[in-house]
Amino acid sequence: MKHFLALFFFLFICISSHSQGLLQAKDYFSEQDTLRGSITPERAWWDLNFYDLKISVQPDEKFISGSNTIAYTVLTPQQILQIDLQPPLQIEKVTQDGEELDVRSNINAHFITLKKEQKKGAKNKITVFYSGTPRAAKNAPWDGGFSWKKDSNGKNFVATSCQGLGASVWWPNKDHMYDEVDSMAISVTVPKGLMDVSNGRLKAVIENETTTTYEWEVLNPINNYGVNVNVGDYVHFGEQYQGEKGVLDMDYYVLKDNLEKAKAHFKDAPKMMKAFEHWFGPYPFYEDSFKLVEVPYLGMEHQSSVTYGNQYNKGYLGRDLSGSGWGLKFDYIIIHEAGHEWFANNITYKDIADMWIHESFTTYSENLFVDYYYGKEAAQDYVIGTRKLIQNDRPIIGAYHVNNEGSSDMYFKGANVLHTLRHVLNDDEKWRSILRGLNKEFYHATVTTAQIESYISKAAKIDLSAFFEQYLRTIEVPVLEYHYDGKKLKYRYTHIVAGFAIPVSVSTAGKELWITPTAEWKTSKLKGDTSSFKINRNFYINHKAVVQ
Repeated sequence: MKHFLALFFFLFICISSHSQGLLQAKDYFSEQDTLRGSITPERAWWDLNFYDLKISVQPDEKFISGSNTIAYTVLTPQQILQIDLQPPLQIEKVTQDGEELDVRSNINAHFITLKKEQKKGAKNKITVFYSGTPRAAKNAPWDGGFSWKKDSNGKNFVATSCQGLGASVWWPNKDHMYDEVDSMAISVTVPKGLMDVSNGRLKAVIENETTTTYEWEVLNPINNYGVNVNVGDYVHFGEQYQGEKGVLDMDYYVLKDNLEKAKAHFKDAPKMMKAFEHWFGPYPFYEDSFKLVEVPYLGMEHQSSVTYGNQYNKGYLGRDLSGSGWGLKFDYIIIHEAGHEWFANNITYKDIADMWIHESFTTYSENLFVDYYYGKEAAQDYVIGTRKLIQNDRPIIGAYHVNNEGSSDMYFKGANVLHTLRHVLNDDEKWRSILRGLNKEFYHATVTTAQIESYISKAAKIDLSAFFEQYLRTIEVPVLEYHYDGKKLKYRYTHIVAGFAIPVSVSTAGKELWITPTAEWKTSKLKGDTSSFKINRNFYINHKAVVQ
């Protein structure tokens, strides 16, 4: 009992940390929420092409300064452009073609009046210069910012995290997910004796008098919160993985004292790559390589620069979130955060209300990793074991256009919904083709829930609109009511939306019967011992025997 209570308390803290930070419920939305969460007129008229981000990090002063040159294409002629940067950071000036521009600021949103005529189809640039003491992370990565830490040798150990909070917490950008930059350059200057690891590939190291500049290049589209800075006393090792698209460089950056430990522990990384390329298709960023980077917080899915802080444990900080035992067969952070390379970094939500696209599929990817290496029954034990963490407190999908996420149920409930869908289809090859097809159809794209629903329904050749409505937009779990007398089975669904009618597998004495309940009572023949009657556990529904 003591062990159970300790595990329950730990899981409660995990869920609470999600709810209090990144996934906090809100009943009121401010003007700032709208400016951040909507495609404002000052955003809509220009298409983002390239970022050239230059930043100097001074860890002892907890101070940063730098610039971001933003290249864009004019879609429709306008003269006011919105850039986002959060206080206490300040914009020093903005220039275009060498001329300084007027800036009107509304807390996080900054409206720049352009002097140059913005002609349709023209390719232009502005450069934003900024500096200040950025927000310190309160509970990274859920409530992020800059994590200013020290390693065990007293050296600075610094990292950024900003999902939900916004990349504008530490650098100026077009801080809305709908418009991903096509590529970018990242230049980070740090004190000598430290190294920066960011996204993409390291192109140059420049030794200055008292500092070192690390220049990174990202060739693929990247979402704003996926950009990161990681500063520490790093050492590097790596390997080459023979993947579906050829040779993939897999690089690992860890604190010097953890090198030997990491060499043994990071063997989960190529195992992850093999399993996920099987289920999801080729790793989406071969050109930019794959990296694991040690950081002073738990971890995050920064594109091609996945951050790691699970303290070299199996499970989630040494614990199995599922309670099944299978969660201790792998490092949760390596598998989960790297799974986001497919669902978050390849396929990216346009509006954070659809964050389930990232978290449901990626939490489900843990189950698929277990499936690949330990079999279907083990995977079923794992994902079903996480059902005890589902709260059904509010819908998985949040409010649109105000930078609002849905419930933290997007993790464990979302994974079980996808697991249920796999069993509704009852065709593992079709299911795998759907997962791979999603990553091919929406390769390097930003998407909506409607697009994901439509693709899956068409590929499955089933109208799944009521299925998604039930699980994504309500907190009701379908209840299968039944009466079984050993000869006939009577059944129906309650607590459902209109049109919900997913098939479910039941059995007696090992004999399986597929039924398709609706809101109306139905009857089917199913012979066998009443005591052996079972409803397949793989369907995320409740059930209730009734007397008739």
